[in-house]
Formats: sequence, C-alpha cells, structure tokens
Amino acid sequence: MEKLVINGGTRLHGEVTISGAKNAAVAILPATLLINGKCTIENLPNISDVQIQCKILEKLGAKIDWLDTNTACIDTSTVNSYKAPLDMTSKFRASYYLIGALLGRSHNVVVGMPGGCKLGARPIDQHIKGFEALGATVDVSNGKVTASAAELKGAPIYLDTVSVGATINVMLAAVLAEGTTTIDNAAKEPHIVDVANFLNSMGADIRGAGTDIIKINGVKSLKSGTTYSVVPDQIEAGTFMLAAVASKGDIILKNCISEHLDCLTAKIIEMGAKVEESGDEIRVWCDKRPKKTNIKTAPYPGFPTDLQAQMGVVLSIADGSSVISENIWESRFQYTDELIKMGAKITAQGKTAFFEGVDHLSGAPVCATDLRAGAALIIAGIIANGTTELYNLEHIDRGYENIETKFRNLGADITRVSE
Repeated sequence: MEKLVINGGTRLHGEVTISGAKNAAVAILPATLLINGKCTIENLPNISDVQIQCKILEKLGAKIDWLDTNTACIDTSTVNSYKAPLDMTSKFRASYYLIGALLGRSHNVVVGMPGGCKLGARPIDQHIKGFEALGATVDVSNGKVTASAAELKGAPIYLDTVSVGATINVMLAAVLAEGTTTIDNAAKEPHIVDVANFLNSMGADIRGAGTDIIKINGVKSLKSGTTYSVVPDQIEAGTFMLAAVASKGDIILKNCISEHLDCLTAKIIEMGAKVEESGDEIRVWCDKRPKKTNIKTAPYPGFPTDLQAQMGVVLSIADGSSVISENIWESRFQYTDELIKMGAKITAQGKTAFFEGVDHLSGAPVCATDLRAGAALIIAGIIANGTTELYNLEHIDRGYENIETKFRNLGADITRVSE
C-alpha cells in the first residue's frame, strides 16, 4: 500500500504546467473508434483512467503506439470486437463512452456498468434515453449494458437533466447516424467542446457545442490521419489556484485557459487573493488569511463540483463562517470528516456544509474518499502544522498526473512511500 507523507507549513511558490484534461481525454480516446484508421492524440494526461481506457481499446483490437509519455498514435483499423472487458470498464466512470462510440462504429456493444468515485446515485438513464431515440435497443442487466441497432437515425433529444456524460455519449452515437440529431438542454463544459472539436477535425458536422443546443448532422464516415491536442485541464488548474490561496503562496500556472476558470477566479478575488492573467498563464498569489465566502456548485459555467472539496480546504481556514451548497452530487462532502480529523470545524448536512474557519489545521492520518477529495487533502496537508499521512492514492492517480512531483517543485515537502 502506498501513502503520501506531507510535512506541512509550506507556502507554495513557483511555476506549474497544467496537463491535458482528464474529462476530455477519457472521451476522446473511445471517440477514435468512430474511424477505421489512425489518429494521433497529444497532451494526454499520464493518469490511470487514460491508461485503462487505452488498455480497453487494445482489448477491442486497436493498436496503440506511444510516441512519448503524453502522445499516442491509435490505429483502430484492427478493431475486431464490440465487447469491452467487464472487469476493466467497472474501474472508472468514463467507460460508458464506449457505448456511444461502439454503437456508432458497430451498431452493437456490450460494456460493464461504469465504476468511479462513490459520489451518490449516478444513473445513466439519460444516456439510454438518447440511444433509444436514435433507434437502439438497450438492456441493463447482470452488471452490464448491452445495446444494438439495425441502423441509427438522427432524432431530437431533450435531456431531462443537464448531463455531461449523456451529452457526449449521444454526440458519439449520432455522428455516423443518418440525418440530424439535436440535443436540447445539453451540458456546456469545455471538454464537451473539445470532444466536438476532435470529431469535427475528422470530418464530423457538430454545431453548437458549448451551448445548450447541439446539432449533429450525421456523416457517412470520418477520415483518419488527424492529429489533435487535448485541451488543458481546468480542474487541475483550479486545484493549484486554490492551493496558492490556501498556502498564502504565489503560483504561476502555465498551459491553461483562463476563460474556463472565470467563476473560480471571481471567488478567489472575493476572498482577498490576487489573480493576473496573461495569455495561457495565470498567476495567483495571496499574502493574508482568505476571507469567508459562500459557494453553490452548478453545471458550467457555474462553480464546478470538481473544485468543491479544494475550496472546502480554503474555507476551513478562512476568516469567518462560510457555506457550500452542493447541487450536483449528494455524497460530495465525505472529505469533511477527514478535514475534521485535522482540526477543521465543519458541519455537513445533506447537500450543505457549514465551515467555521480555524487558525490552522494539524497533520493527521487521512484517507482520500474520491478523486477530488484526495487533491483537497494534499492541499490540507501542505498547509497544516505537522505531518499528514494520506492513504487511498488510487483515487488521486485516476485524475492527476505526477501530482506530488508538481507540488514538490512548488516547495511542498511531500513524498510517496510504500508500506
């Protein structure tokens, strides 16, 4: 078993380069199944979710040649199966994108029920609604999803709830469908735009990505040979921005898109920190205790649920009382129990958590309860007095590339050890 040992009390200082977006990469990789040839994907984050997604593609028959740590050439001309290995798809949430991609390619698919962080009920009913509207028959039983279609035909689809996964999955299935598909009440996150841009670079006709109405005009085939670079990860960037505030540090983030972080930037300034944007760089610095603030998570462009735990660490040491209202996942406050072990004063009730800021946190043994909670607890360990031991690193490795190295380069005293 591995753990991170963090000796706290550090003010972070320096530069960090943001990796490619996890949430875009895990959708773009299965999207390569929609061609019958090669494409090269650059700026892939070196994380376990990406590694598992690539292994699944290889199990389906694809050939993957890694040109460097973050660049893969994927040849799908040798794909000979529509049955994804059930034991692998159950390890992470984004495995469900294989359904839309394989429906588009083969009109048949068998995929295990997706896994991932335990954040409460995470149904795929809107995905299924979309597939059925396109003409597929879908069965969910015995821990797997089976779908098939004699042909896929474009259709108007209204999503009952704003769902990133359903928006992308329907988009994947509709690219090669006959006719026009309209997704109404679509999610607008940057990685949805990135997946659409990737597909369009291969000849798809997708319009309106980034708005709440997306139109997909089906094409007969996509061309191979494209080279595409994954968009920078807004959540990783936000994680380091909040680490700068929490540690009263001064960090320059490279390779990021500031517009994707407008909501977070506004809150950071409201808490008394400074933000300076220049091209693809953002500088965040803070020289005093952050001020209290209230947060309500919401779909993009609202405050991201994936930054809620990291913000919770900042509010735990802020001057005054703050409230976080979680409007996406009902089990997103599991990390607060771990912060309480470190001396935080937090009361979580349902989808609301009340934070009474304390002067400091104290090091303690804690466990990452999910991916973003793990990142938050690293920040907590860095600013705490004493030593923190952080367990369940498999959650963190799913979504952050070399996170302890990046923090160490900013001055943190953090080491990964086996025991």
